[in-house]
Amino acid sequence: MPETSAARPASTGRRFLAWALRSPWALVAGFVLVHAWLVVDALSWGYRISGDVQLYRVWARAGWDRGIWPVLDYDWVYPVGALVPVSAPALVGTSFEAYYAQFLVLIVALDALALWFLARLPGRGRVAAWWWLAFLVALGPIFLGRLDGVAAALLVITLALAVRRPAVATAIATFGAWVKIAPGAVVVALLTTAKRPLRTVVLPGAAVSAVVVALALAGGAGKRVLGVFGTQDARGLQSESVFATPFSVLRLLDPRFRVWMNQDIRTLEIYGPGTAVTGRLLDVLLPVAVLTIAALSWWAVRRRPEVRTDVFLLSVTALLLSLIVFNKVGSPQFVAWIGPPVAVAIALAGPGARSVWSAPALAVLGTAGLTQLLYPVAYDEFMVGEPWVVLVAAVRNLALVVLLVGAVVQLVRLGRGAAGTVASTVVAEPHAPQPDPGPVANA
Repeated sequence: MPETSAARPASTGRRFLAWALRSPWALVAGFVLVHAWLVVDALSWGYRISGDVQLYRVWARAGWDRGIWPVLDYDWVYPVGALVPVSAPALVGTSFEAYYAQFLVLIVALDALALWFLARLPGRGRVAAWWWLAFLVALGPIFLGRLDGVAAALLVITLALAVRRPAVATAIATFGAWVKIAPGAVVVALLTTAKRPLRTVVLPGAAVSAVVVALALAGGAGKRVLGVFGTQDARGLQSESVFATPFSVLRLLDPRFRVWMNQDIRTLEIYGPGTAVTGRLLDVLLPVAVLTIAALSWWAVRRRPEVRTDVFLLSVTALLLSLIVFNKVGSPQFVAWIGPPVAVAIALAGPGARSVWSAPALAVLGTAGLTQLLYPVAYDEFMVGEPWVVLVAAVRNLALVVLLVGAVVQLVRLGRGAAGTVASTVVAEPHAPQPDPGPVANA
């Protein structure tokens, strides 16, 4: 029977997809096209994307030109390790154009390294790499203009390294946590799931922290080396954060709820009855959520040590989502944190466990797309309270809550033996009589 015209395009499409997934050159071309578009888009938005970079340049120039450095000489909203990515782009030219260009090169280079680590993972590494590119397109250019671009790349690298080199992953993640807090989730998850946490987690993490703190103290930081935590406590409830959602919706009906610009840190915060109490409550709920997830991870891995890697990936995902959901800041670029564990899980998922991550992978792409619509596309409308974009923000925040609940539920099910494995089916030796419990188990 002759081949129909409808079948031929479908077959051609499948062959092209198979070629793209196999070909490293296709992945390189995809990386170049995606990042070229992101850079052009970032430049087209001007200050909306580059506003924070302009602040970074001011801090870097004051340091290089006058010897006045954040943390070392005054309080800062970032941990002291953030001085590295903030100051490095000012080494060659301190004009804004030169600084911005170097900052973009830094983020793109780190992301290229992250993609390389993803593509080399066993299992479906190339699929994971393509998903990561799709995630960046969905999220848009925001991560190119924030330190979260550094954090996201470090998260991908540390999660990929944790598969075989947990001590190295801990060291990098610890440094990453001194840049932005998010990579610290990898350290917490490794601490609760590693078989020998003292050697592979505690000692490398302590060594890196000791070096960072010692250098900061030698530079004159004093107690400011930990001042970032006090700075965060003093912040108000940011308008697009998850727990600000009810108040953001209420401002459509009640004039007592309004959005104001915090000029000191250039963020929009929401004010009205109950917002201050909610902000203070989140200061308590956030560490409680992190400790609860850590305890669940510890429990799950001791009940089922044969799926240690699976517990690790779910734990990191839940921890990163908790850092967003229970955060009173809630900046849109924070969504960049949740892509890395999903990408690594896609790479390591075996045939019998891909369904565990398929729905979350699609949901994360949708959440990233809604985040780009909120910022930068419709942020002006959000500020003035246009109902449709307030609803978009509410749906995006609800999706983050659902993703967190789903990750915690899967973690509990895995510990009880009711969920399929995620990674151990791939890292197991072929024809081995017993499945390898995963590289984290050998840590």
